[in-house]
Amino acid sequence: MDQELIDLEDIRQLKSRYFRLMDTQQWDGWATCFTEDISALYEGAPRVSASAPTEIGCEGRAALVEGVKSLMTGAQSIHQGFMPEIELVNATTAKAVWSMHDYVRLPTCNFKGWGHYHEDYVKQQDGWKLKKIYLTRLHTEEEWL
Repeated sequence: MDQELIDLEDIRQLKSRYFRLMDTQQWDGWATCFTEDISALYEGAPRVSASAPTEIGCEGRAALVEGVKSLMTGAQSIHQGFMPEIELVNATTAKAVWSMHDYVRLPTCNFKGWGHYHEDYVKQQDGWKLKKIYLTRLHTEEEWL
């Protein structure tokens, strides 16, 4: 099979794991989706209080995993990603834009968001990893409890 087709499918599988492992709160497995030096910025992010910032940024895998794990304590989530536009830049780097929708039920708020993940990927010895995440939101809805 053509290596480009294999790489495209591997990136789709990576993003599927990212969503599933976050929603099932399997944090050790979720951590394997990222490079050690992952950079992430989430606009319009779910938050525990109306006074908390709506933009969250993290540098490094440990900080990202701990930050999301902390936010998701006592929460349930459903993340959906679809219609990927994946560009293989070369044999070891790629970029993609994914349409997304998420529904997050926090103890203090029911959150819904719609937008796009803009991501960079790197192919390492153990497969494709997320290196950069930038989530832009087109619309969010918060229902404070």
